[in-house]
Amino acid sequence: MPQAHEKLSCFLTPLFVAVSLAICSVVGDVSEQFVYSGGFASANLTLGGAAAVTPAGLLELTNGTLRQKAHAIHPAPFRFRNASTAARSFSASFVFGILCPDDDNCGHGIILFVAPGGYDFSTAFPSQYIGFVNSTSNGAAANHIFGVELDTDQNNEFRDIDGNHVGIDVDGLTSVASASAGYFHDGVFENLTLSSRKAMQVWLDYDGAGKQITVAMAPAGMARPVKPLLSSAYDLSTVLTDTAYVGFSSATGSFNSRHYVLGWSFAMDGPAPAIDIAQLPKLPRFGPKRRPNLGKIIPPVATAAFILAVGAVAVLLVRRRLRYREVREDWEVEFGPHRFSYKDLFRATNGFKDRNLLGVGGFGRVYKGVLPASKLEVAVKKVSHDSQQGMKEFVAEVVSIGRLQHRNLAQLLGYCRRKGELVLIYEYMPNGSLDKHLYSDEKPVLDWEKRFRVIKGIASGLLYLHEEWEKVIIHRDIKASNVLLDGEMNGRLGDFGLATMYDRGANAQTTHVVGTIGYLAPELGRTNKATPLTDVFAFGIFMLEVTCGQRPITQNSRGEQHMLADWVLDRWRKGSLTEAVDAKLHEYDVDEASLALKLGLLCSHPLSNSRPDMRQVVRYLNGDAPLPELTPTNETFQILALMQNEGFDSYVMPHPSPMESVNTMSSLASEK
Repeated sequence: MPQAHEKLSCFLTPLFVAVSLAICSVVGDVSEQFVYSGGFASANLTLGGAAAVTPAGLLELTNGTLRQKAHAIHPAPFRFRNASTAARSFSASFVFGILCPDDDNCGHGIILFVAPGGYDFSTAFPSQYIGFVNSTSNGAAANHIFGVELDTDQNNEFRDIDGNHVGIDVDGLTSVASASAGYFHDGVFENLTLSSRKAMQVWLDYDGAGKQITVAMAPAGMARPVKPLLSSAYDLSTVLTDTAYVGFSSATGSFNSRHYVLGWSFAMDGPAPAIDIAQLPKLPRFGPKRRPNLGKIIPPVATAAFILAVGAVAVLLVRRRLRYREVREDWEVEFGPHRFSYKDLFRATNGFKDRNLLGVGGFGRVYKGVLPASKLEVAVKKVSHDSQQGMKEFVAEVVSIGRLQHRNLAQLLGYCRRKGELVLIYEYMPNGSLDKHLYSDEKPVLDWEKRFRVIKGIASGLLYLHEEWEKVIIHRDIKASNVLLDGEMNGRLGDFGLATMYDRGANAQTTHVVGTIGYLAPELGRTNKATPLTDVFAFGIFMLEVTCGQRPITQNSRGEQHMLADWVLDRWRKGSLTEAVDAKLHEYDVDEASLALKLGLLCSHPLSNSRPDMRQVVRYLNGDAPLPELTPTNETFQILALMQNEGFDSYVMPHPSPMESVNTMSSLASEK
């Protein structure tokens, strides 16, 4: 077993074997509990990725390097099930510190986890996945993992409540319960900032008899609050294996951050041993050094002040130059006015501050801005890229897409490049994305007339992309969150970051599978080839989503997933198709809603040759052609029902997360 200061490669699965007991202060039955109160200098932890033990005895999970993940695991396993196979009670406590230069840009947090022996951390992603799971494994019941996350970055993919919260995680990062970080003192809730650079303590308890999980936290040195921060009923007997390991996982993503554990204790069937706060190592100082006290410098105060002033001016000039530094290459001259100045974008968004943040997705953050010269309102999207391979071709396509002119397409105005970062500039849509209006309780219900107008508008925009522009453009990520609403609530299809194009008359090229789970056509799993008909499939799911007011994939309290298309087809088969219409719509056109539901099922048919093209779809929606005579029992939908009954859905939707984005912008750049 390696010593604590040794790093294991983050590409190797941590070696889970039972070895000698950790060298630490232990109370009671050594096989059932442990406590680290005097640091980790002599501990036999299994370390992976960036994890290390500092000379001062701190368990350092990340050291500020970007896109890191780290794991630290107690070497000996614990038996988490009793003879009746029920999960036993257990408790844990730890003291941690998260150090970031800016509370608004700190990622991505720490997870205390319980995982089975042999769980493969080598495939876990850094960034928002916190080195715990990846886009495929997130939410899979086969993981048998449990954790408590301290998350410093809000991610809509996991339905995070904010960028400073504590969550209870089962088999993935979509928390079964979460709360903003803080504690209760005399019945009053006091906020805590996870990235405050101050030590804090967390207590976790699982009651095996009552099947109850509780989590509390407080500043280090304060007694455990009487009222917990989180309390959730959950039977971990369905999750934990007979024997499992406990440890920590962490990741930095695109932000400079450091994650530390100062002390740690754990026990089965009883309270975790107390951590002696006075014996813990201290967190390192983080941030710029203090300027010397000039008042105490006796001789040449004036000279020192002059030197400091000159140095400060030089530093400011260098920092200003670095702040606006861009990546420019000779070949970009041909793209002319489509290249924006990063300095203008920085000023337009007030330095990309969170108050200008419009949204966060799997591919980056979007900020509202006002261009200094023209005063034009824009949406500025920042995405990461790690490779220069294919960048010229990618930028060429971005500029080409910028020439699209259609009333139902959000205008892509241009781009900007920095090291490791690509910036896309779109026209600003004042009413935001469609999904916010479909699923937010804070906005008024979007009436049927507006919904049907949006459906027809997006269909018209897709017809333009597929058949009416000079090249064939396949969008590849049609969904409600990528449909924007202008000032008159007209739908505009946006986010062409995944779009691909080819000359009319040529064949689509095989490429990486990209898009969003729930909207991916089944043939993509076999051919890896996006075509206009894969866009038609996603548009069909989109029509069902808008009409029903439900996401493509939902999950019940038992963790079972349900497909929206299955549910609509079942309503139709039972003779109650209109019951699938969003219950929030008290008035709607029954014929239009029925058309949208039937056409949505037809467009999302698993067999691509059974789907209409977008020209036919537009004709059906505009009433220029009657929809083919369809019943839930005719041949077309008998095939669909048969495929669903034979488990076809598990092939269509092989990933557990209903709204997960597939691939990254870096791989997109490399595929072009």
